[in-house]
Amino acid sequence: MITTQFKLRILTAALLFSSSTLFAAITDPEATTGIEQKQLATAKHYMASAANPLAVKAGEQILAKGGSAVDAAIAMQLMLGLVEPQSSGIGGGLFLLHWDKQQTKLTSIDGRETAPSSAGPDLFMEQGQLMRWRDAFVGGKSVGVPGVIKALEQAHQQHGVLPWAELFAPAIQTAEQGFVVSPRLAGLLKANWNPGLDKFTQTAAYFKTDGQWLQAGFVRKNPDYAALLKQIAKDGSKAFYQGDNAKALVAAVQQAPVNAGKISLKDLSSYQTKQREPICIPYRQFKICSMAPPSSGGLAVLQMMGMLAHQPLAKLKPNSVEAIHLISQAGKLAFADRERFAADPDFVKVPVQGLLAADYLKQRASLLTALEGEPAVAGEPQGAEPLASGNAIEFANTSHLSVVDSKGNAVSMTTSIENAFGSGLFVNGYLLNNQLTDFSLQAKVDGYWVANRVEANKRPRSSMAPVMVFDQKGTLIYITGSPGGSRIINYVAQNLVAVLDWKMDAQQAANLPRFTHRNDALVLEQNTNLSQLVPALLELGYQPKLADLNSGIHAIEIKNTHLEGAADPRREGIAAGQ
Repeated sequence: MITTQFKLRILTAALLFSSSTLFAAITDPEATTGIEQKQLATAKHYMASAANPLAVKAGEQILAKGGSAVDAAIAMQLMLGLVEPQSSGIGGGLFLLHWDKQQTKLTSIDGRETAPSSAGPDLFMEQGQLMRWRDAFVGGKSVGVPGVIKALEQAHQQHGVLPWAELFAPAIQTAEQGFVVSPRLAGLLKANWNPGLDKFTQTAAYFKTDGQWLQAGFVRKNPDYAALLKQIAKDGSKAFYQGDNAKALVAAVQQAPVNAGKISLKDLSSYQTKQREPICIPYRQFKICSMAPPSSGGLAVLQMMGMLAHQPLAKLKPNSVEAIHLISQAGKLAFADRERFAADPDFVKVPVQGLLAADYLKQRASLLTALEGEPAVAGEPQGAEPLASGNAIEFANTSHLSVVDSKGNAVSMTTSIENAFGSGLFVNGYLLNNQLTDFSLQAKVDGYWVANRVEANKRPRSSMAPVMVFDQKGTLIYITGSPGGSRIINYVAQNLVAVLDWKMDAQQAANLPRFTHRNDALVLEQNTNLSQLVPALLELGYQPKLADLNSGIHAIEIKNTHLEGAADPRREGIAAGQ
């Protein structure tokens, strides 16, 4: 509980603070390219929310025809891969939560990428030396076998209503006629953070015109993407994982002029999605559910919420010093556990039940009011095995979409190619991911194996955390998720607290200034009123840093009579419906 001594420290800090206090600024590769204030969207029948208006329009078209939430999500993903190629696409992977209202059943699909069958712990070793992440992510070595198309096909087989081919029409038409390059895409190209864009001929040819990066307003056609989508619409996923596209993908990876990789035709043809049981935890009068490992995101978000359930957050002012401190300390503890335990459960025993056990979370929650100090250490949940903590870099180049159809079915889906513009390799109009650098590049630490090390056919750990929230009657009431690399965990947990404890509507929660703590440092969103809290946070032991915290919350709240949708002002998306 929050003590009087804790409150006195905050007051003292405000009195002691000097305006000359300095705190560092940091940046992420997919930095915020603009803030656009959004209004809460309302609808009676169906709704879609995503990071680009063209994707939402595609989803709306499908929903208006009587399509299911899955149908709409497919159309939206195909469009996102065209108009938001820096963040997601058919060359990447996804995690999908689905709610079947009639059956009252929650399911999930793991469409995460896999390592090639020939990969091993030495994948990122060169001449006996461990590669730097910056040197490893560009080119073929970092490319995992993509899972998006296979996962979308499986979802459609289980929950689709409209014909598969019909869902491809919006993206095919837009690719053929051309789309207007958005300010965000243009800004990220101009930033030139990914050296692969210049290194690879096909990539540069698509993202440049007359030797210059595409400018906002330029109309870009993508006939190769349209042609491939037509083949997949006609022949299903085999048009992606076999035949001409598979050969082109393998050639691009194996013959990459930088970091040639190991994906084979057999790796592609044998790729399988995983149907995994979602993980859930009680939170006050609610139940919060998300993805199981290899998503560390769902697990860490649920851990944070399980710890915070022991604190009276509803009594605290939103984004107050007290609230920031408690949520940040919960983040520290969850990240400590994540680094040690989270990995592909088909290769490593992940103690999920132990990590989410009520007594374990209560014990961890007892640490929340301590002052900021050294990094947190992993706990000892039931079922834990001796493993070393490993560090894997994850960047913010991901997308999240939320959909509710006219029958009350819903999808919460997070999708990614990892770094901005992925590996930089471009095949048939789409970018290939660099998800293998989500593995810990170092396989052993102090003689212990790292859970998230590279192994053949293994899925790298992810922070993606699509979430659904249910009330006491088991009724779905809220869908959310975000891009943001490993910061996703902080963004989603904060969003849940804002809606469930602070009773904000979905858009107010999406607008809320961000802060994150990944067991490294407290980071505050720059150019927001959070900077005013620095004096009190310094007194609590923090050394705050400022950054563009480029979340991408896309959420829908299901009310008794209508739907309310939100889109993060830090991205270009919207929420819309009828």
